[in-house]
Amino acid sequence: MDKEELIKFEEEIAELFNGGNIFAPVHLYNGNEDQIINVFKKVRSQDWVFCSWRSHYQCLLKGVPPDEIKSEILAGRSISLCFPEYRIYSSALVGGALPIAVGTAMAEKRKKEESNVYCFMGDMTSETGIAHECIKYSCNHQLPIHFIIEDNSKSVCTDTRGTWNCNTLSHESKSDPM
Repeated sequence: MDKEELIKFEEEIAELFNGGNIFAPVHLYNGNEDQIINVFKKVRSQDWVFCSWRSHYQCLLKGVPPDEIKSEILAGRSISLCFPEYRIYSSALVGGALPIAVGTAMAEKRKKEESNVYCFMGDMTSETGIAHECIKYSCNHQLPIHFIIEDNSKSVCTDTRGTWNCNTLSHESKSDPM
Protein backbone atom coordinates (compact mmCIF):
# COMPACT_ATOMS: atom_id res chain seq x y z
CA MET A 1 0.00 0.00 0.00
CA ASP A 2 1.44 3.40 -0.94
CA LYS A 3 1.18 6.86 0.60
CA GLU A 4 -1.75 7.97 -1.56
CA GLU A 5 -3.78 4.87 -0.66
CA LEU A 6 -3.14 5.42 3.05
CA ILE A 7 -4.22 9.05 2.84
CA LYS A 8 -7.30 8.14 0.81
CA PHE A 9 -8.35 5.59 3.45
CA GLU A 10 -8.01 8.15 6.25
CA GLU A 11 -9.93 10.73 4.23
CA GLU A 12 -12.78 8.22 3.78
CA ILE A 13 -12.83 7.56 7.53
CA ALA A 14 -12.84 11.31 8.26
CA GLU A 15 -15.79 11.73 5.88
CA LEU A 16 -17.70 8.93 7.57
CA PHE A 17 -16.97 10.41 11.00
CA ASN A 18 -17.88 13.97 10.00
CA GLY A 19 -21.04 12.64 8.36
CA GLY A 20 -22.18 11.11 11.65
CA ASN A 21 -21.67 7.50 10.57
CA ILE A 22 -19.10 6.65 13.27
CA PHE A 23 -20.27 7.00 16.86
CA ALA A 24 -16.97 6.44 18.66
CA PRO A 25 -13.58 8.18 18.85
CA VAL A 26 -11.35 8.03 15.78
CA HIS A 27 -7.66 9.00 15.74
CA LEU A 28 -6.36 9.77 12.25
CA TYR A 29 -2.74 9.99 11.14
CA ASN A 30 -2.59 13.26 9.19
CA GLY A 31 1.07 12.96 8.24
CA ASN A 32 4.07 10.65 8.86
CA GLU A 33 3.14 8.37 5.94
CA ASP A 34 6.68 8.25 4.57
CA GLN A 35 8.15 7.30 7.95
CA ILE A 36 5.70 4.50 8.68
CA ILE A 37 5.99 3.09 5.16
CA ASN A 38 9.76 3.02 5.66
CA VAL A 39 9.40 1.10 8.95
CA PHE A 40 7.06 -1.42 7.33
CA LYS A 41 9.61 -2.25 4.62
CA LYS A 42 11.23 -4.46 7.28
CA VAL A 43 8.03 -5.94 8.78
CA ARG A 44 7.30 -9.46 7.55
CA SER A 45 4.09 -11.49 7.72
CA GLN A 46 5.44 -13.58 10.63
CA ASP A 47 6.28 -10.45 12.65
CA TRP A 48 4.03 -9.00 15.33
CA VAL A 49 2.91 -5.35 15.40
CA PHE A 50 1.62 -3.63 18.53
CA CYS A 51 0.35 -0.07 18.54
CA SER A 52 -1.82 2.49 20.26
CA TRP A 53 -5.23 3.92 19.44
CA ARG A 54 -3.97 5.45 16.19
CA SER A 55 -3.41 2.22 14.26
CA HIS A 56 -5.21 2.42 10.89
CA TYR A 57 -1.96 2.74 8.91
CA GLN A 58 -0.30 -0.13 10.78
CA CYS A 59 -3.26 -2.40 10.05
CA LEU A 60 -3.29 -1.46 6.37
CA LEU A 61 0.47 -1.89 5.99
CA LYS A 62 0.37 -5.24 7.82
CA GLY A 63 -1.99 -6.49 5.13
CA VAL A 64 -5.40 -6.32 6.78
CA PRO A 65 -7.97 -5.71 4.01
CA PRO A 66 -9.29 -2.12 4.09
CA ASP A 67 -12.91 -3.32 4.19
CA GLU A 68 -12.24 -5.35 7.36
CA ILE A 69 -10.64 -2.34 9.03
CA LYS A 70 -13.45 -0.03 7.93
CA SER A 71 -16.05 -2.48 9.28
CA GLU A 72 -14.37 -2.48 12.70
CA ILE A 73 -14.16 1.32 12.69
CA LEU A 74 -17.85 1.63 11.81
CA ALA A 75 -18.59 -0.74 14.71
CA GLY A 76 -16.88 1.72 17.08
CA ARG A 77 -13.56 -0.09 17.46
CA SER A 78 -11.22 2.39 15.73
CA ILE A 79 -9.07 2.85 18.82
CA SER A 80 -8.78 -0.85 19.67
CA LEU A 81 -8.26 -2.62 16.35
CA CYS A 82 -7.03 -6.20 16.73
CA PHE A 83 -6.48 -8.71 13.96
CA PRO A 84 -4.66 -11.70 15.50
CA GLU A 85 -4.66 -13.59 12.20
CA TYR A 86 -2.45 -10.78 10.83
CA ARG A 87 -0.44 -10.56 14.06
CA ILE A 88 -1.51 -7.01 14.85
CA TYR A 89 -2.85 -5.71 18.14
CA SER A 90 -3.72 -2.20 19.32
CA SER A 91 -4.80 -0.78 22.65
CA ALA A 92 -6.73 2.34 23.58
CA LEU A 93 -4.81 2.52 26.88
CA VAL A 94 -1.73 4.74 27.04
CA GLY A 95 1.16 2.29 26.93
CA GLY A 96 -1.27 -0.62 27.15
CA ALA A 97 0.26 -2.56 24.28
CA LEU A 98 3.87 -2.24 25.47
CA PRO A 99 4.00 -4.99 28.13
CA ILE A 100 2.01 -7.31 25.87
CA ALA A 101 4.52 -6.67 23.08
CA VAL A 102 7.41 -7.41 25.46
CA GLY A 103 5.72 -10.64 26.57
CA THR A 104 5.20 -11.64 22.96
CA ALA A 105 8.86 -10.94 22.18
CA MET A 106 9.91 -13.05 25.19
CA ALA A 107 7.67 -15.91 24.01
CA GLU A 108 9.03 -15.71 20.46
CA LYS A 109 12.60 -15.80 21.78
CA ARG A 110 11.90 -18.79 24.03
CA LYS A 111 10.24 -20.67 21.16
CA LYS A 112 13.25 -19.77 18.99
CA GLU A 113 10.92 -18.28 16.38
CA GLU A 114 12.27 -16.17 13.53
CA SER A 115 9.77 -13.38 14.11
CA ASN A 116 10.30 -9.86 15.39
CA VAL A 117 7.99 -7.60 17.35
CA TYR A 118 7.43 -3.97 16.34
CA CYS A 119 5.93 -1.80 19.05
CA PHE A 120 4.68 1.68 18.13
CA MET A 121 4.10 4.38 20.73
CA GLY A 122 3.55 8.11 20.76
CA ASP A 123 6.00 10.67 22.08
CA MET A 124 3.96 11.21 25.27
CA THR A 125 3.80 7.45 25.92
CA SER A 126 7.58 7.27 25.50
CA GLU A 127 7.88 9.46 28.60
CA THR A 128 5.86 7.13 30.84
CA GLY A 129 7.29 4.69 33.35
CA ILE A 130 5.85 1.66 31.57
CA ALA A 131 7.72 2.61 28.38
CA HIS A 132 11.05 2.96 30.17
CA GLU A 133 10.53 -0.32 32.03
CA CYS A 134 9.58 -2.21 28.87
CA ILE A 135 12.48 -0.82 26.86
CA LYS A 136 14.99 -1.55 29.63
CA TYR A 137 13.67 -5.09 30.18
CA SER A 138 13.77 -5.79 26.44
CA CYS A 139 17.34 -4.53 26.15
CA ASN A 140 18.52 -6.47 29.21
CA HIS A 141 16.98 -9.70 27.88
CA GLN A 142 17.99 -9.05 24.26
CA LEU A 143 14.45 -9.55 23.02
CA PRO A 144 13.56 -9.44 19.30
CA ILE A 145 11.60 -6.21 19.63
CA HIS A 146 11.84 -2.78 18.02
CA PHE A 147 10.25 0.26 19.69
CA ILE A 148 9.11 2.95 17.26
CA ILE A 149 8.32 6.37 18.73
CA GLU A 150 5.95 8.40 16.59
CA ASP A 151 6.69 11.98 17.59
CA ASN A 152 3.96 14.40 16.55
CA SER A 153 4.76 16.69 19.53
CA LYS A 154 1.29 16.12 20.94
CA SER A 155 -0.55 14.04 23.47
CA VAL A 156 -3.96 14.27 21.80
CA CYS A 157 -4.15 18.11 21.97
CA THR A 158 -1.46 18.87 24.57
CA ASP A 159 2.10 19.87 23.69
CA THR A 160 4.36 17.05 24.91
CA ARG A 161 7.43 19.15 25.65
CA GLY A 162 5.32 21.76 27.44
CA THR A 163 3.71 19.08 29.58
CA TRP A 164 7.09 17.79 30.70
CA ASN A 165 8.57 21.33 30.86
CA CYS A 166 11.56 20.34 28.74
CA ASN A 167 12.99 20.92 25.30
CA THR A 168 14.27 17.36 24.86
CA LEU A 169 12.34 14.14 25.44
CA SER A 170 13.95 10.94 26.72
CA HIS A 171 14.13 9.36 23.28
CA GLU A 172 15.97 12.41 21.92
CA SER A 173 18.64 12.57 24.60
CA LYS A 174 22.12 11.35 23.72
CA SER A 175 22.82 10.43 27.35
CA ASP A 176 19.77 8.19 27.73
CA PRO A 177 20.92 4.53 27.78
CA MET A 178 17.69 3.44 26.09
